[in-house]
Amino acid sequence: QAEYVLTLFEELDRDEAPFFVELGSWLAKRNVPVSYAIEDRNGIGLKQISKKPAIIQPRYPGAHLKRELMTANHCAQIGTALAHYHQASKDFYLKRQAHRGVFWWRRESERLAPFIDSESRDLLSEEVARFDELRDTYTNLPMGITHGDLFHDNALFHEDKLTAILDIYNAATAYWLYDLAIVANDWCLDENLQIDPVREQALLKAYSAIRPFSAEEHEVWPQLTRTAAMRFWLSRLEPWVDAQQGNGSDKTLKDPDEFKQVLMHRIKSPSQL
Repeated sequence: QAEYVLTLFEELDRDEAPFFVELGSWLAKRNVPVSYAIEDRNGIGLKQISKKPAIIQPRYPGAHLKRELMTANHCAQIGTALAHYHQASKDFYLKRQAHRGVFWWRRESERLAPFIDSESRDLLSEEVARFDELRDTYTNLPMGITHGDLFHDNALFHEDKLTAILDIYNAATAYWLYDLAIVANDWCLDENLQIDPVREQALLKAYSAIRPFSAEEHEVWPQLTRTAAMRFWLSRLEPWVDAQQGNGSDKTLKDPDEFKQVLMHRIKSPSQL
């Protein structure tokens, strides 16, 4: 008996939702294991419930991996799947600017500066500047549609086999290697918040078997792992600072220092493709 999942978009408006519905359908038709909207008999997947966008998706077998149970094999599987995702989206006909991309982190790092310690302030400022320099220097980095948030809790495994990639609602047009760096910074972390080189190499090898890296990508990988760590440090820091200033929402606060530690580790021990 088939089971389904109803997704109601609380934060996406009616204008934003079609991009993700179209993308999910595009990828699923190209055998990328993403969750997608099931179309009705008229070929329409996007619906409306209580004046909010809504979709019905297949329910996939499996569960999220716990970080302490992740192996090189799991990392290799997600590397293969992400490479297929990138390849399949190469000719996708829509583009989208990242909700929390370069303009956001420039603005927020400046806005939060008065409320954080000088070391954190300088570190954020340096990483923002280093990415700007990278963008100006390397003008031919491969780019296309990214997932943008492929943490281990956005994938399902059943009997140690990847069954689905979930939550494509941070997808945007960006550097593919940056997307891979986001994955590496989460999937390859050990209990000390340091990168496990065995898992990272499994991830990179599996990915590059599908989409080989360019010469420029080899040069920028160490910096993009830092940029990815900075972005998630900043996105966790933002609600913490706002809460301290009395402007907090009811969102669950995650420890921003985790990604600050990842960033420090990436600076101290850069890896290579």
